[in-house]
Amino acid sequence: MNNENRYTFLKSRNGEIVPAIINQNGDTLPLHSTIDPIREALRLVSTIGKTDFVIFLGLGGGFAPQTALELTNSNIVIIDFDKDGIAELFANRDYSKLLNNDRVGILIDLNEEEIKSFIIENFTPALCGGIKTFPLRTRIEHDKLKFEKAAAAIQEAIEAVSGDYSVQSHFGLRWFSNIIRNIKNTRIEGDNFLAEKKENPIQEAAIVAAGPSLDTQLSSLAEFKSRNGFIICADTALSVLSRNNIVADAVVSIDCQHISYYHFMGIKLHDKKIPLILDIASPPLLYGLSSFTPVFFSGGHPLTRYISAQWRYFPQLDTSGGNVTYAGLSLAELLGAKHITLFGADFSYIRGQTYARGTYIYPYFNRKQNRLSPAESQMSAFLYRNPFLPNEDGEKRDYYETASLRFYRKKLEEKAATMDAEIKIEPGFGAPININRACKNADVQRAAYKENKTTISGTDFLERYRKDIAALPTGKLNEKERQIFTTILPTAAALKHRGIASNNELIEATKNHCIKQIDKVLGTH
Repeated sequence: MNNENRYTFLKSRNGEIVPAIINQNGDTLPLHSTIDPIREALRLVSTIGKTDFVIFLGLGGGFAPQTALELTNSNIVIIDFDKDGIAELFANRDYSKLLNNDRVGILIDLNEEEIKSFIIENFTPALCGGIKTFPLRTRIEHDKLKFEKAAAAIQEAIEAVSGDYSVQSHFGLRWFSNIIRNIKNTRIEGDNFLAEKKENPIQEAAIVAAGPSLDTQLSSLAEFKSRNGFIICADTALSVLSRNNIVADAVVSIDCQHISYYHFMGIKLHDKKIPLILDIASPPLLYGLSSFTPVFFSGGHPLTRYISAQWRYFPQLDTSGGNVTYAGLSLAELLGAKHITLFGADFSYIRGQTYARGTYIYPYFNRKQNRLSPAESQMSAFLYRNPFLPNEDGEKRDYYETASLRFYRKKLEEKAATMDAEIKIEPGFGAPININRACKNADVQRAAYKENKTTISGTDFLERYRKDIAALPTGKLNEKERQIFTTILPTAAALKHRGIASNNELIEATKNHCIKQIDKVLGTH
């Protein structure tokens, strides 16, 4: 340990020990009030309100975190740097109330990624409400760069969690309903497709999205098919291929909404024997569209991960990119493809066109149109429903990006950079996709096929899962209870969005909702 002192310790007028930092000039700078640091902490904590997740940048004497611990039910995170300085603080003040409370996390000398991961793992908006950060100004000025990086990591974590929470609020109820209904539809035979591909990995794959450029790429795609290339088709693009007599080798669908069914209208998957690769959170009505038993996979929902671990294994596809093209790329990786070409992956609107000709959107708006709302006006409203972003290079282009489309493209670029396969982009008119191979040699954790050896039926699993949900306490949870509780958090987010205020009420409402849905599936409602 470095023997150079970071702190000196003063006594406040009301008798509290106040750490004072020693700067490079030898000046002594108290971190708290030298009159009454407790009153100072009370004023600060009074601004927390109903926020249940509070971050303090800088430990100091711990006055504010300890006051928050005593007067609120908030979860508290303290971030600081310099373990030798922290050792000095611990040697001169009693921090046992903070150290011994499971509502408090103290992060010392963590880098930005570690801080970001901690916040993402522990901040649950459905239960925590908002999040507030309180900087200990004098301490921060002494290690300004480190704390600025920590603050940036916190902001990135909040944005990531908030985006995920927004999606959960919108789809949480539908996800749960779809998953438990699909459990009764799962069949071991659906694994035969993956087992066969494990024995005979594909070499060359095409991922077909439904961007407007697909209209001009169909001849290249047909030529690819003539070479016995393996076509993985996004559900949105299936009707385009069908109209042009190109038969996909697999169709991927990840959307939990019933509108997904429109992608398959008029297409005879049974006749063409096209395997249907479905997120287990997909609408149950998609089951049975293919002559193959659908291959269900586990996406990002915690319940699907729990099912895979506790009941029967589902291959895990990376769906974190938020779109079906990204999931198709993950499937190509799972199937062992060495060469991958992306078709129709525009991630932008081209000359006012949202999708390739032949996708569901055209007949959908044609059916909905009337004299006051013709198809053209509906298409225009769809196109302009989100604001366009300025082009990244500042130049005028023939394509337009929204925040969501740019996010999808960036996520796909990140994934492609970590894959071993050679990835090419078929020339088109959309936003350019940059495949940076700098991460090519990264340690990639690829999803693997596993043989299923489940011994209980879907009905038995649901009955057991129902009992576990009903037994959840509102207080502290053990490890098994935390696993169960995590599976219903997206449902809680959706119910929270409907106006349930207190955590205890939210937990009970979530349990009751999930139990009711399971009872419907089991026929015991």
